[in-house]
Amino acid sequence: MGNPEYGEATVAVEDNAQALALFGKFDQNLRMIEDSFGVRLVTRGNTITVTGPGADVERVRALLERLLGLLEEGHHLSGHDVKYAVDLAREGAPAENESIADLHSDVVVVTAHGRPIKPKTLGQKAYVDAMRRNGLVFGIGPAGTGKTYLAVAMALAGFKEKRYQRIILTRPAVEAGEKLGFLPGDLQEKVDPYLRPLYDSLWDILGLDTFQKLRERGIIEVAPLAYMRGRTLDDSFIILDEAQNTTPEQMKMFLTRMGFGSKAVVTGDITQIDLPRGKYSGLEEVRTVLKGVEGIEFVYLTDRDVVRHELVQKIIQAYEHFNQAKSAAEKAAQLADKLEP
Repeated sequence: MGNPEYGEATVAVEDNAQALALFGKFDQNLRMIEDSFGVRLVTRGNTITVTGPGADVERVRALLERLLGLLEEGHHLSGHDVKYAVDLAREGAPAENESIADLHSDVVVVTAHGRPIKPKTLGQKAYVDAMRRNGLVFGIGPAGTGKTYLAVAMALAGFKEKRYQRIILTRPAVEAGEKLGFLPGDLQEKVDPYLRPLYDSLWDILGLDTFQKLRERGIIEVAPLAYMRGRTLDDSFIILDEAQNTTPEQMKMFLTRMGFGSKAVVTGDITQIDLPRGKYSGLEEVRTVLKGVEGIEFVYLTDRDVVRHELVQKIIQAYEHFNQAKSAAEKAAQLADKLEP
């Protein structure tokens, strides 16, 4: 008698180009799926045979069908797209039943080089949707999750649609754990190093020439947070980056700059606070102060939304595990001290 838990399924790909895209270079996509599910994938021509435990065979068959469906609709599958779809299917998350085609069809803006900017994960899609429906959005998550880049893309999309007259990007001028000392040049040249990541996003989407023209006309402003005090910003898309490095007073000052017809997006990573010891983060505090306020939404991105090198995701996970173990050890030590006679 055969093993009742054993299963087999086939997936046929009619188009040779789609088969190559689905299989991946040197069949790397198929090998990734095999390693993730413990099934065996055998190709004969453009047909894939899946064998292994019945439940896993069905999940892999459904995964391959979803990826094939994207290709049939004309979408390009990157290595990240395949890995993300594999992760969703492997974890059995409720989101795996949602069509990842929504990610590919949701173009936020097109770059100067014709590249469409789209959310690449369901978390990023939730973030983009939140920015569309709210006047104030907080995007909180680790490095590489697209918090700032997608906010800049949304700002440029709104400007092109004439919903905003200005785009203002700001961040606190806080050193990331190192003393930079004296910086030469005028005031703008002194603060530019702190603002470089914002310039990078704008240059990537707009191109250098267009960015310079819009900046010279005052349509795009990139400035340190201190420049925001005393201003009222009407008809503007305002982005506060690296908000974990604001004090509570700075956060309140920024949030009260919003004028009529404006939208604000605040981004930050509460695991990378560079404030001096003893200083409380404004981003930490505002999560409590504004919780449940209508028109304000907090979106939390995770390591699953990282779209940089795959090692970045592993690094973030390793630090999370380390910090959890460290926190548990500190709590145990504190409890032991209390129990000592």
